[in-house]
Amino acid sequence: MASEFEVATNVGEADQTAFPEDVVLTENPIPVKETQRKKGNKEEIAGTLLASIPLVGFVIFGMIPLLMALAMAFLYMPRFGFEGAEFNGFKNFVTVLTDDMFWQSVWNTVLLGLSTFISLALALVVAYFLSKDIKGRKAFRMIYFIPYVCSVVAITLMWGYMFNTNWGIINHLLGRTGENAIDWMGEAGPYRLAVIIMSVWSGMGYGIILFTAALTNVNKEMIEAAEIDGANAWVRFWRIVFPSISPTTFYLLVMGVIGMLQSFAVTNVLNGGNSPDGVGITIVYYLYNRIFNYIGAMGEASASAWILGIIILGLTVFQFWGSKKWVNYD
Repeated sequence: MASEFEVATNVGEADQTAFPEDVVLTENPIPVKETQRKKGNKEEIAGTLLASIPLVGFVIFGMIPLLMALAMAFLYMPRFGFEGAEFNGFKNFVTVLTDDMFWQSVWNTVLLGLSTFISLALALVVAYFLSKDIKGRKAFRMIYFIPYVCSVVAITLMWGYMFNTNWGIINHLLGRTGENAIDWMGEAGPYRLAVIIMSVWSGMGYGIILFTAALTNVNKEMIEAAEIDGANAWVRFWRIVFPSISPTTFYLLVMGVIGMLQSFAVTNVLNGGNSPDGVGITIVYYLYNRIFNYIGAMGEASASAWILGIIILGLTVFQFWGSKKWVNYD
């Protein structure tokens, strides 16, 4: 018979052979953790690639053209390419800034850009009424928004027919037909008014949608409390409603000013830039005209584009500085 010591030794050896957990943990890592690590790396790579798509697009279609335009602004370019280009310093900037047509285009852009502020004010008024509990307000919102998503070319051509001197419906509605007809496309004043009307009609929809969304978030309890205290509708609007929607107003104002300075399509489609007394020549149309109608003016066009960019940057910085006094983010 085996002794108790031998039995215990055999049992211990059997236990070590049957349960080699320590050996497995130290020599062979668990394969599940390695699989999870590889899966995590693949997800990081895929996420990085997807996130880099907008960045690559900006570099190709934004940064590279921007740097090329900066280089061309300091060159005399007899052709569209860089072949035969010569460095001429700040001569292109001097030519543009001393050109009376450029400053006329700036003035025209400002006058036609009044549509931005008119559209913003009317959008706020319409949105204020559409935020009330009225029948068909969803349908009205859709109707107001449709012109915004329509083609600028189609809208401009439609309004061009409506403003036609001979058969346009606008003159018929005003009772100005025959010899008394208003020459909307042939006189400077009516032309500006026509462009402003087109721009306001087509641009209100976006502001109405954003203002309506902002007005739904206004604290109704504060309005009710002010009404109980005897505040009239005008006071309630300026002291409660407008501060609440001021961030939305600021956003629409900034984007509207930027869009105003970049206006081009309406006046170009309306009559190909052949506006009475040149009142339809905007800044963008000015640089467009320099490119395609003047030989060797590619550098001047690039210089005017950079001047426009500086103007937009300056006005945007000024608006952000001024917003500290009237925009309420609380």
